[in-house]
Amino acid sequence: MNERVKYWIDIAEYDLETADAMLETKRLLYVGFMCHQTIEKILKGYYQFKKNTIPPYTHDLERIASESLIWSSLSTEQKNLVNFLQPLNIQARYPSYKEKIFSSLDYDKCKDLVMQTKEFVKWIKKLL
Repeated sequence: MNERVKYWIDIAEYDLETADAMLETKRLLYVGFMCHQTIEKILKGYYQFKKNTIPPYTHDLERIASESLIWSSLSTEQKNLVNFLQPLNIQARYPSYKEKIFSSLDYDKCKDLVMQTKEFVKWIKKLL
């Protein structure tokens, strides 16, 4: 496997471990943020794998998936995950959005997000 692809996989797995740690400590806002980071990085790894070039400098999950030509292969559940996580990257950083986002994340929702993110990562890794 290409070293650049391996780099993206390694940091995606690190971010997923961080999401687990945030769930365990009930820092729910950051569970969503780290799930977004995980999906972003595993998609960038896939992009690197498919196109053998550096992925775009963006946090837009749908764009990365579309440009890597995997978007149409995603299940409805996977697309729903991507769409749910999309705003959690940028908006989670700004105080005016934190309360709104936090209200949509309870422990059970975050536990489900982590589980779905793990499944997404596992699925992508099978394609590499």
